[in-house]
Amino acid sequence: MLNIVLFGPPGAGKGTQSEKLISKYGLTHLSTGDLFRKHLGEGTDLGNLAKKYMNEGHLVPDEVVIGMVEDKINSTISSKGFIFDGFPRTTAQAEALDTMLEKNGMKISGMIALDVPELVLKERIKERGKTSGRVDDQDEEKINTRIKVYLAETFPVAEYYEKQGKLQKINGVGEIEEIFSLISNVVDSY
Repeated sequence: MLNIVLFGPPGAGKGTQSEKLISKYGLTHLSTGDLFRKHLGEGTDLGNLAKKYMNEGHLVPDEVVIGMVEDKINSTISSKGFIFDGFPRTTAQAEALDTMLEKNGMKISGMIALDVPELVLKERIKERGKTSGRVDDQDEEKINTRIKVYLAETFPVAEYYEKQGKLQKINGVGEIEEIFSLISNVVDSY
């Protein structure tokens, strides 16, 4: 089973590359952003709680995220594998993910980290904000907050997987197909 953590800051291109990986390798997409948007759209209590944090540019608390992810894994356990997009965002979540997968006889194959300079990230997020409808894609202060939160709270997850020998860094700047080719070379080596 192929289980990949696609990693990078907001605006790095994780969503775009996830779609391509899903298509090529037949993986199940597990995006906390999608899970949150589903709950937001349905107006659930969890969705309303997540919305409060997301609109402020902050991370949703671990216990909320972990519960949603575990439910998704358990409901799609017969998958060829998972592409984790936007999760784990903290070392505690990475540890919880490893534990969840172990319970089901699975493990993370590797983490692919998209490396993109901050200035490029801000430009991409603002451009995406023109069509995404996401409040946090349209406000400069919220964009800056999201990047700062990523660097302080999420970036250490890369170190967690690096210690396991599972981290591969990919240049996330360039043509979409060129970046995907680099990612595919890494996935094919698993």
